[in-house]
Amino acid sequence: MINPFPDLNKIAIAPSILSANFASLGKDISAVERGGADLIHVDVMDGHFVPNITIGPQVVKDIKQIAKQPLDVHLMISNPDKYIETFIDAGAAMVSVHIEAVPHLSRTLTLIQSLGAKAGVVLNPSTPAGSLEEVASTLDFVLVMSVNPGFGGQAFIPHSLSKIKKVKEVLSNAGVKAPIEIDGGIDETNIQKVVTAGANIIVSGNAIFGKSDPESSTLALRKAALA
Repeated sequence: MINPFPDLNKIAIAPSILSANFASLGKDISAVERGGADLIHVDVMDGHFVPNITIGPQVVKDIKQIAKQPLDVHLMISNPDKYIETFIDAGAAMVSVHIEAVPHLSRTLTLIQSLGAKAGVVLNPSTPAGSLEEVASTLDFVLVMSVNPGFGGQAFIPHSLSKIKKVKEVLSNAGVKAPIEIDGGIDETNIQKVVTAGANIIVSGNAIFGKSDPESSTLALRKAALA
């Protein structure tokens, strides 16, 4: 099985292409990889589970031909079970689903893993960390949303820091060592706080692709995380 995050002691930077320029997506992806990106984060939205529409499996397949780093695919869609195999076939190394979107979460996570990808559970800002207790032993990673999902460029929700700590506690109580990913409003001013709280994988879009030089922005974000 592929392992996109072998070292829990390492901080992984995952630029989100939601904020990239799709007219030059290949160029932008190459730039962040030169800047040291560990993952390429892909937000899939269906206009139903969240109020926005982004991309589908074909774009993921095209990105896979360009990207050297693993693809971290976040499914913000209704009925994700129907599309999981298609996205993994397209090149997803990590697939995360929202608790609210699946009726049988443990079965969904097992499906993702059986197809050779890492399985993640996403917590919306209003979803308690305790929701993970019944599936903690099954999941590979947790994605904490620090904004309400659906759009890029939103402001970081401060109580996300305590949510990270609670997630870490739930995993620890279950005897599970799994990365905690965070997504939403992360930039150089707050990345050190989320790392200190316990996040291992940092998703950032606007703070990287919203700048004139994504390569330098990726480098700067890691430097701020380790400061």
